[in-house]
Amino acid sequence: MDMSQILREVGRGKRGSRDLSYAEALVVAENILKQQVSPAQTAAFLMAERMKMENVEEMEAFVHACRNSAERFDVFQDGLDCAGPYDGRTRSFLATYPAAFVLAAAGLPVTLHGSEPLPPKWGVTLSVVLREAGIDTRKMNREDARSAALHTGVMYVSSEEWCEPLRRLRPLREELGFRTVLNTAEKLMDYNHSSYLVFGVFHNTFLDRIAKLLTRFEYKRAYVVQGMEGSEDLYIDRPTRVYAVEDGDTRLELVDPSTYDLDMPVPDMNWTAANQIEVAESVLRGDGHLTFVNQVLLNAGFRLYAAGRAASIEQGIYTCKGYLESGAAYRLYQQWCVSMGGELPDRSAVSIYPASSG
Repeated sequence: MDMSQILREVGRGKRGSRDLSYAEALVVAENILKQQVSPAQTAAFLMAERMKMENVEEMEAFVHACRNSAERFDVFQDGLDCAGPYDGRTRSFLATYPAAFVLAAAGLPVTLHGSEPLPPKWGVTLSVVLREAGIDTRKMNREDARSAALHTGVMYVSSEEWCEPLRRLRPLREELGFRTVLNTAEKLMDYNHSSYLVFGVFHNTFLDRIAKLLTRFEYKRAYVVQGMEGSEDLYIDRPTRVYAVEDGDTRLELVDPSTYDLDMPVPDMNWTAANQIEVAESVLRGDGHLTFVNQVLLNAGFRLYAAGRAASIEQGIYTCKGYLESGAAYRLYQQWCVSMGGELPDRSAVSIYPASSG
């Protein structure tokens, strides 16, 4: 079936269109990634899929096509992949960034990944935040990234450097300006063949579908998190809905920060890249605002539990608190920044929240 026929099948409107089989969707995905169809046909397909909503088989096919076109490594054993939104943040703290170093200090390797900002949100992404730390991911040497990962347990992957088709498709995605199936697929590249996953979603409708999608992959345990701005970060001021995916089964759970005496109101912040890195480093240094300290502890503790390194979320939080308070996580972060070609963070830096430090 050629692309014109495919477009007729998926482009008949929400009621008249039909879902593609896995095999059909895989052919389409590979042709799009290899740019063997025109930009107009690619745009039409992505719009039609958005209107009818992608089914599990179609999303699975795009994930496999993206994985097949990317460089993927086995740097870690039994690591955790943190899959946050590539369109970034505009209203919330990137707790996943400092939490990664707490987890690595606790012995759980972590893979972070992202790109320059994308639509529809055009928010602050990890790539932009890292630039504030002196690490330009657009010029990052892959071997340096692997070496930093081996020495610290934290790996950052710049997706468009490790998956060339995503870079080539960026202009089209920017011009379209809306979420497509690629927004889901790029988060599931699994660059490090991780055993565990936390995956962020925004809408309730995606919770169940992504949970079903994750049963198709070989994670030992995965969690779909309806977190802040569609991220994998749990809220600190209210409960967060999560789907646990394990052994082909899914179950809905609720993670409530008040259960662990960590719930706090969130300060009103203008979340620029500069503020993101200042808050993250203040938490790791030990002089951060208590809300953000608690948020890092909740997320790190939950992930330690999700990866089977703690018997409960409470035990995970207690373990992570020790590595944060001892300075082990901050020392690891300093080492990582230097290994990645950035500057050594200043331990003597003044917290931007001196009156509310934890």
